[in-house]
Amino acid sequence: MDLKAKNIVKQLTLDEKLKLITGKDFWHLQDIPAYGLQSIMVTDGPHGLRKQDGESDHLGLMNSVPATCYPTAAGLASTWNVNLIREVGEKLGKECLSEKVSVLLGPGVNIKRNPLGGRNFEYFSEDPLLTGKLASNMVKGVQSQGVGTSIKHFAVNNQESFRMSTDALVDERTLREIYLKGFEIAVKEAQPWTVMCSYNKVNGKYASENQHLLKTILKEEWQHEGLVVTDWGANNDRIKGLIAGQDLEMPSSGSLHYKDIKKALKNGELDESTLDARVERIVELIIKGQNALKSNPVRYDEEEHHAFARKVASEAIVLLKNDDEILPLKCEHKVALIGEFAVKPRYQGSGSSLIKPTRLSNAYDAFKEVLGDNLIYAQGYDSKKDTLDQQLIDEAVQVAKAADYVVLMVGLTDVYESEGFDRDHLNIPRSHLALIEAIQSANSQLIVSLSNGSPVIMPWENRVKGIVEQYLGGQASGQALADVIFGFVNPSGKLAETFPKDLSDVPSSAHFPDYPRQVQYREGLYVGYRGYDTLNLEALFPFGYGLSYTMFEYANLKVKVNRGNKNIDLSFDLSNVGKFPGKEIAQVYVSKIDSKVYRPLQELKAFDKIELDINETKRVKMSIAFEDLAIYQDGYKVECGSYLFSVGASSKDIKLKNVIDIESEDVVIDDQQDAYRIIDHTFNPSKSDFEKLLGYSIPEIPAIKPYHLNSLLGEIKKHPIGKKLTGMIQKRMTSMIGEPDEAMKQMMEKTVDQMPLRALITFSGGKISKNRALGLLDLINNRFIRGLFKIIKG
Repeated sequence: MDLKAKNIVKQLTLDEKLKLITGKDFWHLQDIPAYGLQSIMVTDGPHGLRKQDGESDHLGLMNSVPATCYPTAAGLASTWNVNLIREVGEKLGKECLSEKVSVLLGPGVNIKRNPLGGRNFEYFSEDPLLTGKLASNMVKGVQSQGVGTSIKHFAVNNQESFRMSTDALVDERTLREIYLKGFEIAVKEAQPWTVMCSYNKVNGKYASENQHLLKTILKEEWQHEGLVVTDWGANNDRIKGLIAGQDLEMPSSGSLHYKDIKKALKNGELDESTLDARVERIVELIIKGQNALKSNPVRYDEEEHHAFARKVASEAIVLLKNDDEILPLKCEHKVALIGEFAVKPRYQGSGSSLIKPTRLSNAYDAFKEVLGDNLIYAQGYDSKKDTLDQQLIDEAVQVAKAADYVVLMVGLTDVYESEGFDRDHLNIPRSHLALIEAIQSANSQLIVSLSNGSPVIMPWENRVKGIVEQYLGGQASGQALADVIFGFVNPSGKLAETFPKDLSDVPSSAHFPDYPRQVQYREGLYVGYRGYDTLNLEALFPFGYGLSYTMFEYANLKVKVNRGNKNIDLSFDLSNVGKFPGKEIAQVYVSKIDSKVYRPLQELKAFDKIELDINETKRVKMSIAFEDLAIYQDGYKVECGSYLFSVGASSKDIKLKNVIDIESEDVVIDDQQDAYRIIDHTFNPSKSDFEKLLGYSIPEIPAIKPYHLNSLLGEIKKHPIGKKLTGMIQKRMTSMIGEPDEAMKQMMEKTVDQMPLRALITFSGGKISKNRALGLLDLINNRFIRGLFKIIKG
């Protein structure tokens, strides 16, 4: 702990300490000028700076200052390029400094448990190793500029539905190996200044007051040195939060908790040394964060950052299909560019990460620059609607018939995926589907370009020659697409998530999103490719998959145990045997042969991105630490015996294999868990199977009535008073934002409906007292006299 921070806290009065443990407003921390503590600003990210000027709305969705919009995390992850991601972080840090922002609220480190997750575009991967390595490099990049980060949302926040109320039931091994591992890597390798705790409960306790997560794991085991901040409105019980390790409550709750904290200090429920420890971390953050408050901040070069965003976006593109080497296209061909996304790109997700870009490229302008008069265009659909427009389709068909090649831009609109709600299915809009059907009949030389934040199913896949997955590519996405389509850049991205053929194949599908008050992680360890590979399911496109315009060959694998530094060292030859310079992402998967415990068939344990010229061969070297082979059994333990090391181009495209024996003194207990061993390639654990894995009985889902402070506004609006209150909140939010589009409207409705009443108290900044809220509850629970008395008393 910083000695300066300690000395300051020693001099603070109790009221000054209480002032510091909550925000000053929506985006700022408190200041105490007498001790040289200025008010520092934190703001949303994570793929660009989202700094709001002026009044802030409760969702953080109002206009923000212009900033470079990079690809969202889903796209960044498909680069598999840790050095590139670190450079993205450096650029983000520079933009924060230019706007006097001290902490960027990101990156998101949650695992993609299910492809329907509405916010999956903001997260990296279904794999914790890849997630952790990318997150740690993003953090290192931002913090190298003297700006802090906030890895989020800690923990087990893998859905938008009921994210403020659900209780995530997950066994300890799955918790450690899947859902916490990415956070663990980021904390140990990069020491983010802050960790943001999530809204939900984890195994019965709110994340904001979960001692197992915040104290035992984060602080004691991982030795995190920074502070824990709540997600906005995530505090449940401030006393329990302080005891558990929650340092800073955001946004400001005013003096809401002062009386309760003073009472807890007086009766011994809360020790003042605990309060001091929380305040010390906050003071330390303010001291570090004041670096961003220099009087003359250096303005970053917008053109340079845009050019870099273009480079990142092109490396994020994944070539999914290239039959007959239809790509790259040549400039002398007549090309039809079809789809409104070509002129109105979908380049980022909706919600609190929405960036106002410094500039915006589109595919039409970028293609026009390359093709000139050889480019023709048709709208094809209205991106704001999901209804078929036959006239637009007919016009597009005529344009397609007049071209040598067609590039058709489709994907998911904001109404289909956003923060605040989860997707209902894996389809693209029916207007896009109908357009694909019509165009593929008109011109067989068809390339489909996808703009989406998460996987979609493709019933049309075998009727098109090329598929390009662009994800949400940021402000330079149009130029990046042209760079790849015309061969100026050789695609090198690979999927950081599995694309399913059908939703029913996804192991978590039976329990996503589950109930408003509970979600059961019955699939255990079998998330993403871990489930697909173990069950021997065929994916539409597997984890780690992606094509190139060139070809690579793998040879001469050597694996040896280095007992000196406790590593397993691998090396192999990688050769570019094709016609283009290119980059290959080599992946190492490890399997335990004849394991004493249930476990996935294979798991990613190392990866590297290697650049090769035509006919060039490199000897690739990677190392895997012994501890990375461990499973969790009351501590991490390495099982001795034979391990299969597989090197490949994807989880399903293994090129080289080698078996070696690993010695270990760790005592691993037999843990067969028959329902989780997947011997006959079926997987449907029962309630009793899951309870055995959990180690406790599944709690009963609590009744909705009587209403309480953690009742959702969507629940209490069934009462006339609750309906009136919810309507007023919706109206207030709409008036602050102006005229929200359909996606924003849907997000606001879902967010308000799924917000607990206690969060409303926090968001009011002290204007609604806890006593008045309890009075309101009494009215809704038909205890009118008592309710009126509390409201009048205030």
